[in-house]
Amino acid sequence: MAVGHERELTGIPMNIPGASGATKKVLVGPNEGWDGWVMRLFILRADGATPRHTHPWPHINYIVRGKGLLFLDGEEAAVEPGSYAYIPGGSEHQFRAAGEELTFICIVPEEGDK
Repeated sequence: MAVGHERELTGIPMNIPGASGATKKVLVGPNEGWDGWVMRLFILRADGATPRHTHPWPHINYIVRGKGLLFLDGEEAAVEPGSYAYIPGGSEHQFRAAGEELTFICIVPEEGDK
């Protein structure tokens, strides 16, 4: 069993090309007994973004706080608390905050959190 609070976890800055003002926290994964999957929390500053990128695995996202934009295969969609998205493997995608901090959950296969 794993029960905790995000405020207890140390954020890992995303120091990768194309990312700005982005931090990741791993909530649940193999270390907590969820083999094969990882649930992460991403926090983007008001001007932050993930890199525009692709990878072979799919992922599921759920917006917790803030407003932003999701770029997915050439289209943009506004996201807000309660919004969710399924991003198929191989799809080009990016999250950007829209003037306020954006916080979202991202669930990926374990290979997506190496």
